[in-house]
Amino acid sequence: MPDMSINSITELPFMKMHGLGNDFVVVDARANPVEITPAMARGIGHRQFGVGFDQLAVIEQGAGDAHLTFYNSDGSTSAACGNATRCIARWLMDDTGKTELHLTTDRGDLFARDAGNGLTSVNMGHPQLLAREIPLAEDMDTLELPIEGAPTATGMGNPHCTFFVENAEQVRLEEFGGRLEHHPLYPERTNVQVAHLVAPDHLRMRVWERGVGITLASGSSSCATAVAAARRGLTSRKVQIDLDGGTLWIDWRDDGVWMTGATMHVLNGVLTREFLESLT
Repeated sequence: MPDMSINSITELPFMKMHGLGNDFVVVDARANPVEITPAMARGIGHRQFGVGFDQLAVIEQGAGDAHLTFYNSDGSTSAACGNATRCIARWLMDDTGKTELHLTTDRGDLFARDAGNGLTSVNMGHPQLLAREIPLAEDMDTLELPIEGAPTATGMGNPHCTFFVENAEQVRLEEFGGRLEHHPLYPERTNVQVAHLVAPDHLRMRVWERGVGITLASGSSSCATAVAAARRGLTSRKVQIDLDGGTLWIDWRDDGVWMTGATMHVLNGVLTREFLESLT
């Protein structure tokens, strides 16, 4: 196996993709494995000195069609990233001609399919509803946490804290999300969502992603919010969620939480050796 550490790379090809403005740098490392360090992820993720992204995703060889590994822009890792999974699934389906894929992640096995009309669906797996699974620092009822606003906790391979409010547009999310990400009930930090009910099958949501900040969309956050709304009796298990960057459709079925939406492959690029060496 070739040595593809940061010190040996002469250049690194990448793709820029987004799902509703939730944007990603994607590295296909199936043929040439590459080690992504926290410093490398932070450097590539810087929107002025690098490329910029909400998450960096690495495609690797796996037990299924591919294994996906995710990094946040602060260099930390995440077991799940729903929109990046959909973007990569669309690219792999277009490349191989397949209409269904089996992907593996640190979250577990995920299955993707072509939903028609340019849309891509991914089964994000069963939600984690117990405190120890999410995880929370203490064992408690996850439906209404003892935090002002009584949010709901959900795990989707990463932790979530969902607040149902009168008007999500009026929440000062930069201050609110930044504070709640580090709440002591969440030992691994948390994604924070604010949502309000538009109709019994329709939610408006905004999101603060841990390790990133405000993002235009988040797939796992949308899944967690749909699960929380259904558990609280606000909606059915099938909902439309409008985010700052567009719309996702979530369907909590017996086999897991399915997420459907649009994707975009924006460009192909190459990171230079000069830039990569500056990150060491």
